[in-house]
Amino acid sequence: MTRTLVTGGAGFIGANLVRTLLKHGREVVAADVVSPCINLQGLPITVLHADLRDFTQARKIVQGSDCVYHLAARVGGVTYLHANQKAEFDALQSNLAIDVNVIRACLECNVQKIIYLSSPAVYPINLQQRQGAHFAEDDVVPINPDGGYGWAKLIGETQLDLAESLKSGIARIFNPYGEYSELGKSAQVIPALIRKAINYPTEPFIVWGDGTPTRNFIYIQDCVEALLKLEEHASYPPLKVNIGNPAEPVTVRELAETIISVSCRKMEMTFDPTKPLGPLSRIPDIRRAERELGWKPATPLRVGLERTYEWAEQFINSSK
Repeated sequence: MTRTLVTGGAGFIGANLVRTLLKHGREVVAADVVSPCINLQGLPITVLHADLRDFTQARKIVQGSDCVYHLAARVGGVTYLHANQKAEFDALQSNLAIDVNVIRACLECNVQKIIYLSSPAVYPINLQQRQGAHFAEDDVVPINPDGGYGWAKLIGETQLDLAESLKSGIARIFNPYGEYSELGKSAQVIPALIRKAINYPTEPFIVWGDGTPTRNFIYIQDCVEALLKLEEHASYPPLKVNIGNPAEPVTVRELAETIISVSCRKMEMTFDPTKPLGPLSRIPDIRRAERELGWKPATPLRVGLERTYEWAEQFINSSK
C-alpha cells in the first residue's frame, strides 16, 4: 500500500484531499503545525504535529513516504499576506523555509513523487491588474510575482525544476472554495462572505473593495480530483498545470449577491473601498490540464456555494 504524506493536512485543501485518498484505499499520514487538527478528527489516519520550518522535523515526517502532497504553507486572504511589509516578509520567509525543508527531505528520503501546491501568485502582478487577464502556464515571464507569497511559490517551483531525481507535479490552483475552509481572520473571499451572511446582523455584510474585481472559483472536490490525476502524471521535468474553472467568471459583487441568495435571508450589503482589492482578474487557461490529465471541473458555482454554505452553517452553529 502506498504511504502518502499530506503536509498541511489539517488545512482546507488538505482535509478534503485526505478524505478522498482514504476513499481510494491509501495509507495516509497528515502533518500540520495546527494542533489539535479539528478538520481531521475521527479519520483513520496518522496525524503528526510538526513545524516544517525546522528541517529535523520535516525529515522525520517525510521518512518512509512513497508520495508527498506538499500543501503546507502560510496562506490567507489579501490582508493576511499583503497588508504591509512585515506580512510580505513573513510570507516569503516562512514559505521558503517550509519548501526548502520538505523538498530536501524528499530527496534525502528517496520519495518517489511530490505534488506541490503552487499559486496564480507566480504570474506577473502587473498583468493581473486588468480585467479579463488570462494566464497559461508559460506566462510567468516577465517575472514579477505577487509579493512575498508569490516569490516563495515561484522559488518552490524552481527547486523542483532542478531536482532531477524526483518526479513531481506542480498545481497552480485558482481560487478554490468548499467545505473545511478557514472561516476566521485569514479567511479568503468566499468563506469570509459566507461567515458574514450566517452571522448577519451581528456581523455586518461588508464586501471589501468596490466589488469590481473578477474571479473564477473552483469547487474543492474538482480541485482534489485534479491533484490525484496530477500524481499519476508526475514526472521530471515537473508537469505544471493550472487548476481552476474558467467557465464562470464573476465579479466580487455578483459573488456576494449569489451568497445572499443562497442564504435565503434579507440583508444589507455594503462596500468598504478602504480595504484592499487584490488583483483585478485571474482567469486560468486550463487547456494543458485538460490535455495532459484528461480533467476538467464539473461543479457549477451555485451548487458549490450551496454545499459550502450548508457546511459552514453547521460548523458555526455547532461552535456557539
